[in-house]
Amino acid sequence: MRQQRGHKAKVYFALSQDQAARDQGHAARALWNLIHDWWTMLPRDKRTLGAADEAIRQGRKDLPWLSVLPAQAAQQVLKTYFRAWVNCWEARAEAPNFKGRCRSRMAIDIPQGRDLQIVRLNRRWGRMRVPKIGLVLFRWTKDLPVGKRSDKANKVTGARLVMEADGWYVVFRVQTEVPEPEPHTGPSVGIDRGVAKALALSDGSFREHDPWLTPGEAEQLRRLEKTKERRRRAAKKNEPTSNRLKRTYDQIAQLRATAKRRAVDWQHKTTTEIAATFSRIGVEDLTIKNMLKSAKGTVESPGINVRQKAGLNRAIAGEAWGRTVSMLEYKAAQRGGIVVKVPAANTSRRCSVCGFIIPGNRQTQARFVCQADGCGYEENADTNASRNVDHAAGSAVSGCGDLGVTRSVKRQPTTRPHAA
Repeated sequence: MRQQRGHKAKVYFALSQDQAARDQGHAARALWNLIHDWWTMLPRDKRTLGAADEAIRQGRKDLPWLSVLPAQAAQQVLKTYFRAWVNCWEARAEAPNFKGRCRSRMAIDIPQGRDLQIVRLNRRWGRMRVPKIGLVLFRWTKDLPVGKRSDKANKVTGARLVMEADGWYVVFRVQTEVPEPEPHTGPSVGIDRGVAKALALSDGSFREHDPWLTPGEAEQLRRLEKTKERRRRAAKKNEPTSNRLKRTYDQIAQLRATAKRRAVDWQHKTTTEIAATFSRIGVEDLTIKNMLKSAKGTVESPGINVRQKAGLNRAIAGEAWGRTVSMLEYKAAQRGGIVVKVPAANTSRRCSVCGFIIPGNRQTQARFVCQADGCGYEENADTNASRNVDHAAGSAVSGCGDLGVTRSVKRQPTTRPHAA
């Protein structure tokens, strides 16, 4: 079967190339905003891709700063914008909107893989060609299907340059042909995601990590946040942001980018190990967006424990639960496994041995003791929840289903008798 995957690598521009890439990134963002204005002001019967394409061609002739963006990259901006509307119409995303200069990261599309002309120089470095910028170096960390290894089924189909806090990166779109995976023969597992314990598995083990920032880096981030707020209060309205405040913003962004890189690295290693070990992986079907809502309330009815809820929201966001599940899904599919999403209701209150449900079962955040007569099962609360998830996932796929897909179960009966 053919699979599409992305591969991210660090790019190293010369000083003049970096400025050219920034100019293209700003032009791509401005073009998105121009298309959005043009699209929303026109009557519906005149909103066509052909008319939009003609408007872009005319804009590139009339605006010299817009012509720094390669023509194919400009066409890709239009395709991405139209795709955003399709996702909105199909209720998969919100409607596209303006991209602010400071609130959006710069990105440049290179739609055709043949334009890249990728060459491996040695074990650590590769070289590619970026339209209107020239030859640039990137860090070679994974073998790419280029040169003699490239054919119709295995090739780089395109790329995107993205600017992050610590510099430019390139994300290659790689198409490869791989054999169909055999059904995974390993055991099943349920996973409970948490804050105190990052991942609790139904086999009684845990997957934990150290803080993403060292104590020194965390203290530096705290001081920079205080400096940012002080300089923001001192800034006058309707005046440009000072260079010192911009520098503070950049330092904060670099520390947060460091924390994110470490988090992604840990998630990749952990999910690879889990997907290679277990055939069926059960996870809770959580609506994380709702879990991160603020508790401030209104003036008439203020919230309760607002600061505590804000700290919990930061901890949940820092664990990136959704990204963990996304990694498990494609890695399990590559190995012939399956990820099953089950309802999260009562997984932390149900006894995984007798099925008894009562709020008092969970004695503390980390301790579970069943209150049913004759049971008295005692276990770590997260481990008990993960075993309930594993039971529900087993009921969801018993007697049906192919491996290698993700299942989401809306309603799932309990596998063991329980009392309300």
